[in-house]
Amino acid sequence: MSAMEKVDVFDLIERMTALLRSEERKKCTELGLQPVHLQVLDYLSRCNRYSDTPAALTNYLGMTRGTVSQTLLLLEKKEFIKKTTDAVDRRKVHLNLLSDGSAILKQARTSDLFTQAALLFKEHDFINNEEMFMKALTALQKANKSQSFGLCKTCQYFTTTSAGLSCGLTKEQLSQSDSEKICQEHTVK
Repeated sequence: MSAMEKVDVFDLIERMTALLRSEERKKCTELGLQPVHLQVLDYLSRCNRYSDTPAALTNYLGMTRGTVSQTLLLLEKKEFIKKTTDAVDRRKVHLNLLSDGSAILKQARTSDLFTQAALLFKEHDFINNEEMFMKALTALQKANKSQSFGLCKTCQYFTTTSAGLSCGLTKEQLSQSDSEKICQEHTVK
């Protein structure tokens, strides 16, 4: 393809997604998992305390509550995750990634495809990759009317004060760890 040829961005995104799904299926087969199992473990490794619930997970994955519930039961049985009742609101359940779940996720993430892609971006002087992909993701989420599940520290409600980090929406203090994870309440600045 010549440099002058126009490329349809949707086609590029779809092809990248297909490659990622293919790699994910291969890794899952090697590890005796289904792709949804890996997706749940990955989500739990990246979400903060506002988003570690079955409802948030269901929303993030865009699956039915029944499918997510069955997946959680299996992952809990394999001791990859643990359900914990909220100390304040006993009706609320938090999901925690256990060490075996982290280990299997780490195994699944070791992929030549991802390593090669990361090296490609480092080797070439692409201009502001993160911003370009963030804008594409934001546009797709708006078109699909879905929540952004963005990094807490990039949210319009994220606040830094002399007392530390806090969420302007919930008015609660945030840990450094919470601020570096994804949140279902994320609102683009």
